Amino acid sequence: MTYNRSRRLFLGRSLAASAVGATGILTSSGLAMANKAAVDKLYYGPKPGIAKLNANENPFGPSPDALKAMTEAVSAGGAYYAYPAAIKLIDMLGEYYGLERENIALSAGSSPILSFAAMAATTKGTILGPDLFWDTTSKLPIKSGGPEIKRVANTADLAIDLDALYDAIDDKVGMVHVCNPNNPTGRIVDPVKLKEFCIKASKKTLVLVDEAYNELIDDPVKHSMVPLIKQGHNIIVARTFSKIYGLAGLRVGYMLGAAENIEWINRYGLGGYTINQAGLAAAIASFNDQAFMSFSRDKIAEAKGIIYDAVKANGLTALPSSTNFVFVNLGKDGDANTFRKAMEKENILIRGQYRTYKPWSRVSAGRIADVKRYAAAMPKALEAMAKST
Repeated sequence: MTYNRSRRLFLGRSLAASAVGATGILTSSGLAMANKAAVDKLYYGPKPGIAKLNANENPFGPSPDALKAMTEAVSAGGAYYAYPAAIKLIDMLGEYYGLERENIALSAGSSPILSFAAMAATTKGTILGPDLFWDTTSKLPIKSGGPEIKRVANTADLAIDLDALYDAIDDKVGMVHVCNPNNPTGRIVDPVKLKEFCIKASKKTLVLVDEAYNELIDDPVKHSMVPLIKQGHNIIVARTFSKIYGLAGLRVGYMLGAAENIEWINRYGLGGYTINQAGLAAAIASFNDQAFMSFSRDKIAEAKGIIYDAVKANGLTALPSSTNFVFVNLGKDGDANTFRKAMEKENILIRGQYRTYKPWSRVSAGRIADVKRYAAAMPKALEAMAKST
């Protein structure tokens, strides 16, 4: 059958015609259907008027080079599986990190490969982590009857307690999960202490370090645990193009580790079949785009400055952040869920309560205008929160 490019026009006219009906009389139901077809619009990002500060996206991406690469990839390769582009990205990553192809696994964002690691690890034992960390993927095995996460309390200032984490490792732990910088706290672990922890902990069990926000740090290489993989330690590291590169909607992530760990973890997924041409093209074009990364860091720093100023002006405190979000302490009687709802009434989206940390509220460093709206709305939202408690 020949594809008819005017088919969309025909369908639109047919909807309008159906509103009239067989009798030639315009019906209310038919008119409603025709009007809906005419006015519906798909928004690929937040709708106009919405300040989206709840998911740690970098709204300044994709970069111009990534947009150009995506256009070419979709037009020339959208009909084909993306294997060649996947190999190209793997080789770029391998050259940068000094690793071989078998040390690298790609996935549609880092979430799938982190989930595969969790599924693999729980065949050997429980997952161990701090009380506050990005635990979404580590909780996945629980849905299939797997063990609950074994948690260790954070320190008083909500940092990861590496000593307590190490002491909690026993023969029932299948993997230790550390996020650095950590989500939702934004805290970063001293690189020397983290390396010492990873080396000794990996002698007992597999250690996963999620470095989703690594490129946002002033000295990313200094804080990365990837070199420990080359040294032969039992460590895997997850990275993503969703944060600094601004490609959250294009879903490209990867994991680095010993060949046997990557092969073992990949048994739980479909590998390259989850990757798309557009995302790979954007990742390839973005990986060495230092100008865009610097631009993004500057914008994120500016946005965080606005948030910190607003926090201080309203008599609150917040944790120091090495990420593109801030963890705000709403005070002794604060309620993050109530505060979130109050902000939502102003069309500002932020996160609500994490676990038992009721007064703590996370806000992302989004577009500058949106962050300014958050700062301006804070007094009203705090007042609404106070009235409801």
